[in-house]
Amino acid sequence: MTPDDDTFEGPADDEQDAMAAEWAAALAEASSAPAEPAATEIAAPVEQVSTPTFTNFAPTGTSGAQGDINLILDIPVQLTVELGRTRIPIKNILQLAQGSVVELDALAGEPMDVLVNGYLIAQGEVVVVNDKFGIRLTDIVTPSERMRRLSKGA
Repeated sequence: MTPDDDTFEGPADDEQDAMAAEWAAALAEASSAPAEPAATEIAAPVEQVSTPTFTNFAPTGTSGAQGDINLILDIPVQLTVELGRTRIPIKNILQLAQGSVVELDALAGEPMDVLVNGYLIAQGEVVVVNDKFGIRLTDIVTPSERMRRLSKGA
């Protein structure tokens, strides 16, 4: 007789009977236990509302305005001093040579514009200090005037 034959008997039959008995006991235990939710089921969320807490970001020991300006003190900006402006055609630019004079729209002795990132913030006059040119600020544009100029340009 072969092991595939239904009538095969031997020591393996006892092992199979014992295993079948264990499976039957396990299945009976599983069917009598209370049903647990399957892993794919999602339990209904429990809504709990708590009072929100906010962190105070105000600097300690300094006023609010001083604390705010400290954040931007190291940001680089472009400062430009403008002597004047003019419009000329490209053909005239190509004719420029050393010693050529370009006429500007500003008059001699007129204050120069001081611009920060392209926005007028002050006017001043040229000074020479230790053989270097500088500018002495003579008029600073007020914040309200800057806002008025910005809104006019927009």
